[in-house]
Amino acid sequence: MSLSKETEVIFDARRGIDYDSANPPLYDSSTFHQKTLGGGAPFDYARSGNPNRALLEEKLAKLEGGSHAFAYASGIAAISAVLLTLNTGDHVILPDDVYGGTFRLTEQILTRFDIQFSTVNTTHLQEIEQAIQDNTKLIYIETPSNPLFKITDIRGAADIARHHQLLLAVDNTFMTPLGQSPLALGADIVVHSATKFLSGHSDIIAGVAITNNAKVADALYLLQNGTGTALSAQDSWTLAKHLKTLPVRFNQSVENAKKLYEALHQRDEIAEVYYPGNSDLHLSQAHHGGAVLGFRLKDETKAQAFVDALSLPLVSVSLGGVETILSHPATMSHAAIPKEVRDARNITFGLFRLSVGIESADELISDLNYAFKEAFNESTTRQITEQHLSS
Repeated sequence: MSLSKETEVIFDARRGIDYDSANPPLYDSSTFHQKTLGGGAPFDYARSGNPNRALLEEKLAKLEGGSHAFAYASGIAAISAVLLTLNTGDHVILPDDVYGGTFRLTEQILTRFDIQFSTVNTTHLQEIEQAIQDNTKLIYIETPSNPLFKITDIRGAADIARHHQLLLAVDNTFMTPLGQSPLALGADIVVHSATKFLSGHSDIIAGVAITNNAKVADALYLLQNGTGTALSAQDSWTLAKHLKTLPVRFNQSVENAKKLYEALHQRDEIAEVYYPGNSDLHLSQAHHGGAVLGFRLKDETKAQAFVDALSLPLVSVSLGGVETILSHPATMSHAAIPKEVRDARNITFGLFRLSVGIESADELISDLNYAFKEAFNESTTRQITEQHLSS
């Protein structure tokens, strides 16, 4: 029986393994009885394998249309595993606005092992082509990118990778498997920070790497097992349950994001709104604009006053929760990037990223409108500034 992705997330032929319960049991065990010496049991030690993680990985692989999935203790652990499949002297092409955690990983850690990196504007395919060297092994892209929502042509990047016998990895965190399917578009590896939309409840940290390439799968499992970065049984069990509501959560957030974009687009206080739904290229490879957008204040000195006047959004790092989360990339997700680099990439103090939750869109819009009016009221802003200085 062939199932849609929306149905797949709540269907599980192995649910209730013991008692036909609505949810699989939690196998909260570090080790498993071995009836036959010399192996043969499906699980022996939980770092190497656990029934809850195996079930989760099976579901995630199906969602992305992959043959193998590997769940890790965080999104950056999944990204690390992908990059550590490379060898000393290998070269990787990255986006010039890569996520701050990936920037830190590549600039401060992996370079110690002589894995080399070049950053280019991946929205221009010719820049990817021109950056290829004799030792290039991997093209790594984020689309939509974080936090400026730049769109890279996945099919075009995949064509370049195939022509040069390279691998293509795509970070699909923003769009989820319900919004975009990079493997179907030609990618070899998909990564997610499963902390975000896949979990959706801001209660666990998790990551996943998915592939159809058996050689890559072997390398990813070796790293998962050999470095001890696998997702725990408890978190695997929790994430598998959260996946059941992914279509409801994500689809509501997508609809809300459309409404917030229209409202933000009309605000005089905003210099620019960044929303993937405006891109023809994005909509040619994705089903919709997703549930995350960005905006830049015309007067960047009003950023703190704007935050102070808000009531509903959680002002924090991360995204993809049922609650709306407003992030400030310059001091949060991209704080690891030096200021001069951030400025060159237009990640300035007035830039915000809004991950839209499932609250009432009208109430969110009302709250944002109030905050804009308060922040750009000169007397209010002066009072707020004085309060911060006195504290």
